[in-house]
Amino acid sequence: MTPDPDHLSLLSRRQWLGRMGMGMGGLGLAPLLATHQARASNPLEPRGPHFPGKAKRVIHLFMNGGPSHVDTFDPKPELNRQHGKLLSRPNLGTERKTGAALGSPFPFQKHGQSGLEISSLFPHVARMADELCVIRSMHGDVPNHEPSLLLLNCGDARQIRPSMGSWVTYGLGAENQNLPGFITMCPDGYPIQETQNWQSAFLPGAFQGTYINTRQTDIDKLVENIKNAKIPLSQQRRQLDLVARLNARHLNQHPGDAALESRIQSFELAYRMQMDATDAFDVKRETKQILDLYGPGVQGRQMLIARRLLERGVRFVQIWHGAGQPWDSHDDLEFNHKNLAKECDQAIGALLVDLKQRGMLEDTLVLWGGEFGRTPTVELPTPGANAGKINGRDHNHWGFTMWMAGGGARGGYAHGATDEFGFQAVTNKVHFHDLQATILHLLGFDHERLTYRFAGRDFRLTDIHGHVVRDLIA
Repeated sequence: MTPDPDHLSLLSRRQWLGRMGMGMGGLGLAPLLATHQARASNPLEPRGPHFPGKAKRVIHLFMNGGPSHVDTFDPKPELNRQHGKLLSRPNLGTERKTGAALGSPFPFQKHGQSGLEISSLFPHVARMADELCVIRSMHGDVPNHEPSLLLLNCGDARQIRPSMGSWVTYGLGAENQNLPGFITMCPDGYPIQETQNWQSAFLPGAFQGTYINTRQTDIDKLVENIKNAKIPLSQQRRQLDLVARLNARHLNQHPGDAALESRIQSFELAYRMQMDATDAFDVKRETKQILDLYGPGVQGRQMLIARRLLERGVRFVQIWHGAGQPWDSHDDLEFNHKNLAKECDQAIGALLVDLKQRGMLEDTLVLWGGEFGRTPTVELPTPGANAGKINGRDHNHWGFTMWMAGGGARGGYAHGATDEFGFQAVTNKVHFHDLQATILHLLGFDHERLTYRFAGRDFRLTDIHGHVVRDLIA
């Protein structure tokens, strides 16, 4: 019998091969498909890592635009002594031309028993100095926002790859099936590269970050379409059950259809979120003491929401600061950095204090930083690029600072160093891939074994790179 070509056009590649005489291969695939479909039925169910991890969850505090390391967590007294002078500098490329040394207007002081030096920009964070693992030798690949954002968030500067939050939820699942496993909070709309920063790419759609605009305070606006005012929950459940049966029938005919699996999970999660989301995002339920600790404003609110989400089993929360007014201080660095730090310092310090008081910091990994640092030299006027005030800094991916706290990170410790002026990392250098490998290790994963097969090869967050930095681990 000659196969009907119109019928064959509706078959998947696997079905076509099976009907064309390769059914034995399909039999061999059956156990694998059964495992895949079992996991697809509840992709966010909790799972164990490769080995016992010190961290169970992550908060990523993303300082969008690139904060200056020499003005925050990497003191350079020699840079201040040479302020206004032309420096002997390494032959490093920057995005724009820079001139003489620009000393930091912010004094540094030692804090805590560890004596970590932190600038006056972050007095509240500084009170938790003994919890901070400050990495002063970070480096990336290029001095541009777009590729650097993707390199940090997704492990690749150019290709479509899953984000770090997606990999973590893929590996661990979530502890609350009524909330997404991965939530990203970004006030005032999307940042550069938009949703690519929290994409799941070729991982199942259940691991995609759920975007929340924390500028909104009304729960119905904070999470759009969270409630259906016209149909009660019981009727919604009946409708959803009918749609689920139809989708399941279609999925049986087309196993492994990632888009269909994602759609099924989205319907279910949206229904369940009506019960838990209102509670999780309603910070008014906190005591006055806690509200005062975090302070007013968007940053205080979203840091507090993050803690509430983690308490309810969300695995990975990314908090953006500077999406509307970024840390990208090509001009007026002193004014801009002071205002930006004032917006978030109290809230970040409160988050660390609150997590520690509740016994959560020991298994919650907090990560702070941007996509790169800034030059120790002043940026020169560039037509169409800046205002030409000669009081800002250009992008610097050669050397900058990030820090971790909790979750097994080594507290009260400064790792590595940039040169005496802060141009480039020179001691115990840490690339983004090394940081990602270390984060996964703290969560209990071998970064070389946490893989997903796609397009004929096994992909991982760190691609073919990365080493665990043991000195960063307590």
